[in-house]
Amino acid sequence: MTGTEEEFRKVESYINALEDKFLPPQTLGFLNLAMAGDWQFLFTSNQLGRPSPLLRLTELVQTVGVQGLKGKLVNSATWALIEESAFGTFSSDLSYDINQGARITLDEELDLRVELTKGSDVPSDPESLVGLIHRAMPTEMFDASELALDTTYVDTDLRIVRFTGKRHEGVRNIFMRKGAFEINPDL
Repeated sequence: MTGTEEEFRKVESYINALEDKFLPPQTLGFLNLAMAGDWQFLFTSNQLGRPSPLLRLTELVQTVGVQGLKGKLVNSATWALIEESAFGTFSSDLSYDINQGARITLDEELDLRVELTKGSDVPSDPESLVGLIHRAMPTEMFDASELALDTTYVDTDLRIVRFTGKRHEGVRNIFMRKGAFEINPDL
């Protein structure tokens, strides 16, 4: 988030209000139904990222695939290098298990992929590209291996998760269901 400290605290207070009133799904089927699908990333309470002006991330989506007590989490970023005609997607894929209520425990096996979009040039320095993406994405979305996350709020259009683990303890991410709203920053 690039807002002021006051705006950041206001968002946190809204998160806390939603979480206080939330009644979690009582069955695995309802939890899976609520979580499944594509979620557009909106906000993180993690303020560690330092994006570079050389890279533009235009979309960050988390896809939750569910299958009973197991599933797959795919974090995808659409990127473009500003000074080159290189553009494409980056994805971080992890399998997960649900083992305590709505707690998702993420596996150690992390699959990172960079794919070029049709018409893209090959980046002059692919290793540097991955570093730029790492700095631009919330670190808990770039590499969520060995973490757990709790779904602290979910409805048809909005989802809030809280990370637990050695890294990112207490970090919250907010997602909206992809396509649920049209956001117009000019309003």
